[in-house]
This record gives sequence, structure tokens and C-alpha cells, in this order.
Amino acid sequence: MSEVLRTPAGLAGAALTVALVLLAALAPVLAPADPFASVGAPLTPPSRSHALGTDDLGRDVYSGILHGTRTSLVVALGVVAIAATLGVFVGAVAGFRGGSVDEVLMRGTEAVQIMPRFFLAVIVVALFGPGLDRVVLVLGLTSWPAIARVVRAETLSLARREFVDAAHALGATTGRVVVRHVLPNALPTALVVISLNAASVILLEAGLGFIGLGDPRAMSLGYLASNAQRFLRVAWWMAVFPGAAIALAVLALNLLGDALGDLANPRRPSRGRPA
Repeated sequence: MSEVLRTPAGLAGAALTVALVLLAALAPVLAPADPFASVGAPLTPPSRSHALGTDDLGRDVYSGILHGTRTSLVVALGVVAIAATLGVFVGAVAGFRGGSVDEVLMRGTEAVQIMPRFFLAVIVVALFGPGLDRVVLVLGLTSWPAIARVVRAETLSLARREFVDAAHALGATTGRVVVRHVLPNALPTALVVISLNAASVILLEAGLGFIGLGDPRAMSLGYLASNAQRFLRVAWWMAVFPGAAIALAVLALNLLGDALGDLANPRRPSRGRPA
């Protein structure tokens, strides 16, 4: 991780990610007021009493953004946990076993990969009702193929290395070889895909909130941006600040993923380092 911080992109991505996580974790402390409660006059511009202004119902935009960021990161964390677990398992098994097992798993991976995640989430929410648990489950069960393909490729390469043969010669079981020797060397590359996956999940969650399919019990950055459309000419802050929060979250994870990619692939040209 220290090598990631040595690059400008890695340092900026890590700093922004840590800042967003801290703001989301401390949202109940930094903004204790209910983000859905009216706390002032409607359409009040940014001031000392309301740092980012209020919306058309007098709700504090600052509180809404902090709680909306919290919602986005919770969804991203849940989706990444499910996708990483499935992707690492499928990729490791397919790469290490090979043969017909690899063929079946990869064809199944391709079948899941072609599914349109956003429209599938829209259908599920429309059929079963809005809820963060449904969004996390649907996106998690459809976001693992890219991780599986990366882990499979790394496993295929690592399975032919001398240290794997040496571990087998010493009597290590297949499961022990995969867990202790193969996966620790394959995960750095998988982390790149995982971080980029988290960025796309934030956009998908914001998109669902934007079209009104987010969880009505949880504040969403997409909902804030959608609510601001009618007031773009009279209350610019309602659209600018939620949009900036979404852009910063996606930018942070993309920069972090780019830096991790440079670290995992030393031959890849990166900013600040000669090719």
C-alpha cells in the first residue's frame, strides 16, 4: 500500500476514499438531524446556518449529502463483498481445476456477464419493491464475472509456477495450495477490478435513486440530484453539491484502482513513472 501512495493518482485516490469513508461513518455525528426533516426555510442558499443550503422542503442539503454518501458506500461495500466472494471462488476453481470444470464455469460466467445489471435491478425493484437489501443482492449476484475472469487468468499462470510444484511435492493438499500460495498472489490484480466495480455500483445506486427506485427509507445522492431538476435555475446548490459528491466518490475509487493496476502490473506505463 505504501507504493500506491507514492504516485499522485494513488495518493489522491486513497486520500479521497478515506475521507469519504470517514464522512459516511461519522454522518450521524456530523449531521445528527434527520435528512428528511424540514429544518429551515425552503430554497435557502448556502449560509452559516446551512452550509450547503436547503431544498424545496427546507431540508438541509449538507445532511442529505452525508447520509446519501453513507447509503452509497454501504451499498457498494455489500455488493463488493458478495461479488468478491463469488468471483474469487469461481475464478480460483476454474483456473486450478481446468478442463470441463473450467469450461462450465466460464460459460456460466459469460452468461451472467451479459446481463444488463441496471435494468435487472430496475425489474427486481419494480416487482418486489424498493429496498437496499434487494439492490445489494441483485448487483452483488451480477457483478462477480469480471473478478472471476481476472482471478482465473492469474490462477492459470500461478498454477504452473515452481513454488506450486514444490508445495505439492511437500504433500500440501490442493485446497491448501490455492488458499496459501495461489490466492495471495492473485488478489492484488483482483483488487483493481474490485475497486472499479465499487465505483460502478455507486453510479448504479445513484441511477436507481435518480429515477425514483431507491429505498424511500434511506437518503440517496441520486434522489437529491433528481429532486434538484425542477429548481436548477433558482437553487443551483441542490444539484451541484450532490453531483459533486457522486463525482468525487467515483473519481476516488477509479484513481485508487488505477494506482493498484500500476502496482499489480509493473510493465504498465503510469503517471509520474517512465514507461
